[in-house]
Amino acid sequence: MLDQLEAIRERFDEVAQQIVQPEVVSDQKRFMKLSKEYKDLEKIVVQYRAFTQLLEEIDNAKKIIATEKDEDFRELAKAELDELMPRRETLEEALKEMLIPKDPNDSKNVILEIRGGTGGDEAAIFAGDLFRMYQRFCDRMGWRMSLVDYTEGTSGGYKEIIAEVEGEDVYGKLKFESGVHRVQRVPATETQGRIHTSAASVAVLPEAEEVDVELNMNDIRKDTFCSSGAGGQSVNTTYSAVRLTHIPTGLVVQCQDERSQLKNFDKALTVLRSRLYEIELQKHNDAIASQRKTMVGSGDRSDKIRTYNYPQSRVTDHRIGLTVYNLSAVMDGDIDEFIEQLRIAENAERLKEGATA
Repeated sequence: MLDQLEAIRERFDEVAQQIVQPEVVSDQKRFMKLSKEYKDLEKIVVQYRAFTQLLEEIDNAKKIIATEKDEDFRELAKAELDELMPRRETLEEALKEMLIPKDPNDSKNVILEIRGGTGGDEAAIFAGDLFRMYQRFCDRMGWRMSLVDYTEGTSGGYKEIIAEVEGEDVYGKLKFESGVHRVQRVPATETQGRIHTSAASVAVLPEAEEVDVELNMNDIRKDTFCSSGAGGQSVNTTYSAVRLTHIPTGLVVQCQDERSQLKNFDKALTVLRSRLYEIELQKHNDAIASQRKTMVGSGDRSDKIRTYNYPQSRVTDHRIGLTVYNLSAVMDGDIDEFIEQLRIAENAERLKEGATA
């Protein structure tokens, strides 16, 4: 482990030197890439330096115990060693976790898609509740969310809503939300007070860059139409909305949230590229599925992953068996505990894969 950490420290020093070179600063793409690498490596190097300092203090304490004749000094060294050893274990575990190979998509922005499933109007309302939950979570994380497209439900909520989320390590946290979310509650439209079960599906797609997916523009048909969404009369009277059809796969994407046709085209292209990237990503996940038991973070949107039970104020994540009784806080965006426990479960799987490889 120490050899790995030393190699990371050397690379960190290299990046630190490169990032201030005039030719790098003037190349925005290269500068951003190196800045990201610097930031990622810095987290490990700071912990590594603290760890090496701690190892020196442990060695010094051991030397005093072995060589010092003064009993008082030896007792002080023993007391210090008793404090240092638990800290060593804690730091060592933290560094081991940092060295687990990361999903290369974790640092990407995402396309978030929520669709009402079984349950009719109530499913659309629940899709709207989920969207607000993610909005609030994004606000707390300091991320930027922007709408791409949506279709409202007849009684509120959304039949479908698509948004782009930008920020630090967005996919690394939100990827665990992909799948079917189920709600159990008395719908507002229910007159007899019976509990209904409805569902909405969530898909979290890592936002693909041009280098991830090569798109042949000859394979894409572009149609424009008048927006039917919010935005005022100017939106509804101009052909600003864009629909893109990827002919080889039949994938259709549209965006009508922006007033500018060009901006809508760019957003729609981003979603299309991300959906094509997800198809390739799913093939990769399927290839390793047999090695994993819990499929944490697999992104399989057909799996029922979580149930929100309103009468009992209960939320249960079925992948890791975690149940909490604070539904109102969860719906207000407090999903940190689920994400943290799912991340721990995923890391445990990655460690197992490394041990059996």
